[in-house]
Amino acid sequence: MKFFARPGKTNQITPLRITAGTLVVLAASAGLTAANSSPDPTPATEPVAKTTSDWNSSAYRGSVQVVRAKDEKVAAKDKTLEGVVFEDSNKNSKQDANEPGLPNVTVSNSRDVVTTDGQGRYKLPVFENMTAFVTQPRGFQVPVDDDNVAQFSYIHLPEGSPKLKYGGIAPTGELPEAVNFPMVRSAATQSPDQSCAIGADVQTYNQKEVEYARKGAFADLAARTDYTGCGALFIGDLVGNDLSVFAQTRELTSMLNGPARFLPGNHDIDFDSLDGVHEFATFRAKLGPEYYSYDTGKTHVVALNTIEYPTKVPAKRSDYTYQLGKQQLEWLRADIAKVPKNKAIVLAGHSPLLEFFYNDEHSTKEVKDIYKILKGREVVSLGGHTHMSENLRKGDLMKGWLDEVGEAGLPFTHLTVPAVAGQWYDGRVTENGYPTSIQRDGTPPGVLTLDIKNSKITERFTPTGGDDNKQMAVGLNTPKYRAWYEENVDKEYGTVPALKNPLSVSRADLAKDTWVTTNFWMGSTGSTVKISLDGKAPVKSVRTQSLTGETALTGAPYSDPVAIAEQFVHGGGLAEKTSHLWRLELPNNLKVGSHTAQVTATDVHGRSFTDKLEFEVTN
Repeated sequence: MKFFARPGKTNQITPLRITAGTLVVLAASAGLTAANSSPDPTPATEPVAKTTSDWNSSAYRGSVQVVRAKDEKVAAKDKTLEGVVFEDSNKNSKQDANEPGLPNVTVSNSRDVVTTDGQGRYKLPVFENMTAFVTQPRGFQVPVDDDNVAQFSYIHLPEGSPKLKYGGIAPTGELPEAVNFPMVRSAATQSPDQSCAIGADVQTYNQKEVEYARKGAFADLAARTDYTGCGALFIGDLVGNDLSVFAQTRELTSMLNGPARFLPGNHDIDFDSLDGVHEFATFRAKLGPEYYSYDTGKTHVVALNTIEYPTKVPAKRSDYTYQLGKQQLEWLRADIAKVPKNKAIVLAGHSPLLEFFYNDEHSTKEVKDIYKILKGREVVSLGGHTHMSENLRKGDLMKGWLDEVGEAGLPFTHLTVPAVAGQWYDGRVTENGYPTSIQRDGTPPGVLTLDIKNSKITERFTPTGGDDNKQMAVGLNTPKYRAWYEENVDKEYGTVPALKNPLSVSRADLAKDTWVTTNFWMGSTGSTVKISLDGKAPVKSVRTQSLTGETALTGAPYSDPVAIAEQFVHGGGLAEKTSHLWRLELPNNLKVGSHTAQVTATDVHGRSFTDKLEFEVTN
């Protein structure tokens, strides 16, 4: 049958405006038919390893196919969106007669979720201001544009958004005859071994900061080829309120060796939209849907919009809260219902579902509903927003979470991803052209990677500069340090004189609590830190937070002296509390002279990292 032959409609080829992330392209001719074959969208064989071919030469570049109706008046009355998901064998972004539709692929209008039939066809209800998108299945890759931004969605907003400072959404016209989603077979997304790069809070306010990001985390990503299949997901606060900088965000993603996807944060908002409908219009037009999902390997990735704005009128920029809203929660429930129980789920949002640092005030409104939807699943949740790292494991508990999780603690791993911007690009600029920007828990800026084997997910932090082996900062917390801290904590950071001889301690001070501190940036419950003093048998350090229902400890005794030394002198945050600091009290009988602390930190996955601290005991 002729797929596009629908009563009262005829096809025409219409050149359309291209909107990044929701690409609209040339329509197909009227003679297009659905292929008779309806293969399983998952290729039959699994590759031994992911492809390592050059991304720039092999990337599938294209766009979503939009077929316009000749009679716009008839189209305006239509309440059903139709289309086909197909294998674009010749990579021309339109379904040719010999290109089969793909069955059992999930498609959504951002509320309802359906799967394609045996010929790859779908039908969805239409409503104003909806975004239709396809969930990329395992073994396939959706197209990317020239900036590597994944193309898998279409906005339906006939009159466009209200006039907004940064453009919003231009009129899309009446409902198309069809919206077709092309994709090609991919050994990279078929492989059970995946590496997914996660970037939080790029948050570039201006061109100077764009250059910091380019020379820092994006240069690191450009040197890697391990994320070609899964791609890179940037989890909000891509810019700093000036949405015109989205153009530079795209310049940065053009450096990548894989698809780029985004979700919005509280600094990606059209703040002049006060109706609670179009606040992410410019984001949607430039970068893609507010929320969606995709499959890679044996993992289902869900990208959520966890920011609600405004909460009152007249609104201020701070008038946002952390919630999904009724429609998005409805979509999430329907989306997860389509996912087989043997798949791992990565649930990403800008703001964390729950967190350690602000455990008594920051939480997603529907967190209990989300936990219920995901019950019995293998899940890792991701958040950013707070500019720090947190590795919270199943069973962890803070006092501020009791209402959400009860005495049992977290139901699955929650990761707070360190910011690409670090402490908002603060601190001294290194010889490599980006700032130290130590965050308020002592973690440097960087990128997180989820290394996935089948359904087992292992997190890997890469500090800006690209050294995966650098996973901790080791320092000395002495009475002298704590006195310096208290003297300067209320001063302007970046103006404080450096502490003299921070790695020396007197014999007298050894009796007043002196610790070797280890800030193990992605350390968690189940991690260990052992220290060998002067070659003697290793001794276990003690984590300052047990995460057994306590409150967050703060102040000089629980601070990271390495981070504080950088922040007080060169600018940055205040690393006075963290969930990943370990301390070993030095014995008070150490001899005068030089000493060495050999540190071995082992994470919950059994990986060990080493560092060394040399210090001096004086009379």
